Amino acid sequence: MTAIDAAISLTGFRRGALPRLADGLAVAVAASLPWSTSATGILIALWLVASLPALDVAALRRELRSPPGGLPVLLVGLAVAGLLWGDASPAERFRGIEPFLRLLMIPVLLAQFRRSDRGMWVGAAFLASATVLLALAWVMFLLRLNFGHGPGVPVKDHITQSGIFTLCAFALLDIALDRWIGRRRVPAALCVALALLFIADIVYVTTSRTTLVVIPALFVLFGTRRLSWKGFAVFVIGGAVAAAAVWTTSPYVRLRVTGVFTEIAATRTNGTDTSAGARLEFWKDSLQALREAPILGHGTGTIGEMFRRRADPESGAAATNPHNQLFAVGIQLGAVGVALLLAMWAAHWLLFLRPGLAAFIGLIAVTQNIVGSLFNSHLMDFTQAWIYVFAVGVYGGTVLRRQDAEAAASRPAQSPNR
Repeated sequence: MTAIDAAISLTGFRRGALPRLADGLAVAVAASLPWSTSATGILIALWLVASLPALDVAALRRELRSPPGGLPVLLVGLAVAGLLWGDASPAERFRGIEPFLRLLMIPVLLAQFRRSDRGMWVGAAFLASATVLLALAWVMFLLRLNFGHGPGVPVKDHITQSGIFTLCAFALLDIALDRWIGRRRVPAALCVALALLFIADIVYVTTSRTTLVVIPALFVLFGTRRLSWKGFAVFVIGGAVAAAAVWTTSPYVRLRVTGVFTEIAATRTNGTDTSAGARLEFWKDSLQALREAPILGHGTGTIGEMFRRRADPESGAAATNPHNQLFAVGIQLGAVGVALLLAMWAAHWLLFLRPGLAAFIGLIAVTQNIVGSLFNSHLMDFTQAWIYVFAVGVYGGTVLRRQDAEAAASRPAQSPNR
């Protein structure tokens, strides 16, 4: 074989096999997300190795010029610049820039899945993996098995698990509605049953308070996006009845909700370290830090330093997370960074305001991240951040692929030259 033949053969392999391999690795990443951070990290590295050589530079440039693909890169660019004025150790600066760098994968995924027709495979793998996790969680709870990270939490933590189950539940409700409209009653009933199992785990086994706020937001979003006004009214009444039933039958949910006020009171009166009370202190300290550097912030990686300056010497280690994504960005990058974060969220939310399952899944993923980030720094958390990145990139690319196909179909056919 000549050198030219070898080059042609290698090019053909790259064009043919690498895109399929990259799609397969994206599917594997989705399957790993509910279970393991280390496996996810390895698979993402392999996905990058496979996807970047096969990436169309013109396609990537197109995504970078669009708000959904370009705004994450602008936010990362500001975070890189923030390294210059950050008053923190090199190790803290490195840890501070790392969460921002994940956002660079959004335009890469947009370009990949705008070309690929395998975007829904990624969601199917995530759902299948989460369903296995759900089964194990129920087995743990019913048999009172003591392993993992708490009752009914085999891996990771209750915040991550309940967030994953919430996404799956609302995606299944959307699928069920489509099956019902298509007169496929049995698949619709099965989807509803599985969705209810996910919700039941959240309200009876283990959950986070953030999830209890996210669920009503997604409930309203689902009703307004998929139902008529009459159907939405019935849906709201049904939801109110279901919420009353949960409140009556789930002491766990009642404890989680009413515990907020108890914890705040305990922190204020006795100085007891509680989750809800600590959050109020984090937010108060965050506001003070924002006032000191309102425009460009204190620099990337300075959250820990800002909290150390305000920590009580007798209280032990200082916080490193403000438990609010707006504060997490604002402390480091000021109002400019917060504006870019809000613009990015808005661009991604607007991207999914169109019909179709892919658009709805992207919409609930973005909405969940926005609402959840009021109480947690979800774009700084490994699993939640990668769920957001892959949901926006994969389903955004799928939505744009459909948009391109519809635009091509609507163009008048050109007559051949005579």
